[in-house]
Amino acid sequence: MQSLRSRAVARTTLPLGQWLSIGWLALIVSLAVLVDLLPIPAADTPDYSAYLASPSLSHLLGTDELGRDILSRSLHGARVSLTIAGSTICLGLIVGTTLGVLAGYFRGRIDTVVGVLTDTVLAFPVLILIMTVVAVRGASVEALVVGLAVGTMPAFIRMARAHTLTLARRDFVSAARSIGARHPRVIIGDVLPMIAGPMLVYSLVVAAIVMMAEGSLSFLGYGVPPPAASWGSMIASGRPVLQQAPHVVVFPALMLIFTVMAMNVLGDGYERKRQAR
Repeated sequence: MQSLRSRAVARTTLPLGQWLSIGWLALIVSLAVLVDLLPIPAADTPDYSAYLASPSLSHLLGTDELGRDILSRSLHGARVSLTIAGSTICLGLIVGTTLGVLAGYFRGRIDTVVGVLTDTVLAFPVLILIMTVVAVRGASVEALVVGLAVGTMPAFIRMARAHTLTLARRDFVSAARSIGARHPRVIIGDVLPMIAGPMLVYSLVVAAIVMMAEGSLSFLGYGVPPPAASWGSMIASGRPVLQQAPHVVVFPALMLIFTVMAMNVLGDGYERKRQAR
């Protein structure tokens, strides 16, 4: 009895790394949402007496080359980066899962068409594809989301298709078909609930990749247009003064790194727990 209780506690107790990851993500999301209410300088208001100022009581993380508060800009950048990542994952997850489930469930021609579309997208380097979308539509949050979502769809399609192919051969799906259940009823009622967990866990890992991709694109000048800030654009704008004022680059870079690491730790942890069941 004691051993069973110990196992139950072990299954419900999260490792320290996952607690730290949850805490960091909760903190950064809360600050990004509430940044306009915090008693810190406005993100785009320069302090003409404090160019490239080191961290102090008036500017907790210092100022950039234009005298703007780095903490405020970093939190506004978090809002932009997290919005792009969240919107990308929602769009990629919904479209990719839908196509993957249809391909795995019906197979045949639908599977062939979806496979061709997936291979076509994968034939282009993701960053080049996104840069092309941004070049055609212009630099904007919407263009970034569309480009990044298209780049993530093949991963979601393949994951959903693989799980659906396995589930389509399970007895409960065959039983539902044998009693006359329609395909939409089987897909929505039986297949989707079974693959929802793995897909959501996988979306955490993909979200980390999306954040790195968005940071890379912003660093290359294909991100959100100024004066809006993202972590990648802040790193890029601070590169010329890196030796003179490293804090301009270090703080947004650390926020990006910690957020990506937290998403990876949570995704890996939940995946291991799911496989252990």
